[in-house]
Amino acid sequence: MTKAELVAKIAEEASISQAQANKALHSFVQNVCREVKTNGGISVAGLGSFSISKRAARTGINPRTREPIKIAACNSVRFKCAKALKDLVNE
Repeated sequence: MTKAELVAKIAEEASISQAQANKALHSFVQNVCREVKTNGGISVAGLGSFSISKRAARTGINPRTREPIKIAACNSVRFKCAKALKDLVNE
């Protein structure tokens, strides 16, 4: 499903315009991103939780030249789905 298809589905089910649905989806995404960045995570009931995962610096291998390379430490976003979603998928 694409973003446009999701917006159309939200608009249809909520009986609102596609412009309003697009604003709502954009607001949801922006708020989730902001919350993860400022507070380290957010949990959405029925969907799952987003959190920051710290990745340590490590040594990798360039697949083309087989030379070792340094990979810097960084933060990554991790998503863990809710039990309700997992159960729905596994029905």
